[in-house]
Amino acid sequence: MSNALSADLHGLASLTPAPAELADLEQLLAGAFRPLTGFLGPLDAATVAAGGRLTDGTPWPAPVVLTGPEALADAKRIVLQDPETVPLAVLEVTEAWRDPAAPAGTVRLAGPLTPLREPVYGAFRRLRRRPPAPGEAARPVLAVATRAPLHRRELGQIRQTAEKLGLPVLVLALLSGAHEQELVRALLAVHRELPEGAEIVTVNLAPRADAARDRALAAHVAAAYGATHLLSEAPVGDAPLTVVSPEPWAYDTDVEVWRPVARIDERHRRAALTEAELGELLDRGSAVPEWFTPPAVAAELRRARPPRHERGVTVFFTGLSGSGKSTVARALADALVERGDRTVTLLDGDVVRQMLSAGLTFSKADRDLNIRRIGFVAAEIARHGGLAICAPIAPYAATRAEVRRMVEAVGDFVLIHVATPLAECERRDRKGLYAKARAGLIPEFTGISDPYETPTDAELVLDTTGRAVADCVDEVLKHLSAGGWIRPQGG
Repeated sequence: MSNALSADLHGLASLTPAPAELADLEQLLAGAFRPLTGFLGPLDAATVAAGGRLTDGTPWPAPVVLTGPEALADAKRIVLQDPETVPLAVLEVTEAWRDPAAPAGTVRLAGPLTPLREPVYGAFRRLRRRPPAPGEAARPVLAVATRAPLHRRELGQIRQTAEKLGLPVLVLALLSGAHEQELVRALLAVHRELPEGAEIVTVNLAPRADAARDRALAAHVAAAYGATHLLSEAPVGDAPLTVVSPEPWAYDTDVEVWRPVARIDERHRRAALTEAELGELLDRGSAVPEWFTPPAVAAELRRARPPRHERGVTVFFTGLSGSGKSTVARALADALVERGDRTVTLLDGDVVRQMLSAGLTFSKADRDLNIRRIGFVAAEIARHGGLAICAPIAPYAATRAEVRRMVEAVGDFVLIHVATPLAECERRDRKGLYAKARAGLIPEFTGISDPYETPTDAELVLDTTGRAVADCVDEVLKHLSAGGWIRPQGG
């Protein structure tokens, strides 16, 4: 791969793919998505979505598509780069197609890829490696593909299955951008409990919304890494390797060990903690029992999911201009500062416009960029355990969802819809903005000449009509207290 952009590539349009698409690009370039050599066109994407096969009949579990702005619809060659503008590959565009599932104002870009350089990896880069080339000699391998730490039950099942099959073990840590360092540390912490010679490899693989497709894609990646067998409790359709179901295991309370269910008297069987039960323990700050997982893994679980009263959280107010969201947000920040149990940062819409987004207009593109900037800052605050309070109008559901995803990768997100009716907002309007908007003097004004997309995913809905600010703040504080993000007053 070249270390510099060749002369014939200068002047080409460039595109930074979204994080999930960037992960797919990495796997395409590495050969982990064989037989794919690029992003799919409309026919292949449709047949994969409908039946799990490419148009030539080759099994493939999930669409692999690239999204770009409409301005790139006529481009023939595009340089794909990482967020730091490092060029990674050239896309030879064979089709630019419109997808109803894609965001407005975008097209899907299909075509083969020419690699330019390897992606720059972060922590644990020693655990990254490219899949072997096709036809490269390899011995049979049992793969374990996981997005979660391995607890005592899974470790026992892996050892038992590997011994039964007489196979070495390859653990594929599937990274998705959320708490990935904690996942890798948790796997390394139990490396010595895996069969001798087991290898841990990290793979940047964005999760699919459909769990079955996600499992099937992981199976294809495991096969690309040379695995001949895959350990999986759930079914994997059209897998390019042999799928092995582990024998059921449980904890034997009589002798205090994990072992196959068939060897345990029913009176002494204890199942593993469910994901919900484990989450409740972590949210409360309770100890994770040693019978369930090794202490080193429990420590990484607590690091990834601290108790809610210590966890980073973003309280995101959205509503029309004049709804009262900024007033309530400022009063909430003051109340939390007075309590003193959280580090609080207020990102109010008007202040952000002056300090963070100076120069942006009120076009849809610039409004979305303003909200993304707020979301980025809020996510960084949450990453370090702080509490961010945001109060922009944020009229578009897709952009709010993007901010939620950013924040929830590192902390919690609480959306509060300040649902004060438009008529009340206009009545309160001291600046005369609504009157100017109705007169056509302010274009693209939310609620008048531009839509406000009412949230359907708000955790709390407030109508400030006829209510004191203190009453609204108390309602928010009660919600945060009930959720565990702040301690009850006097607690």
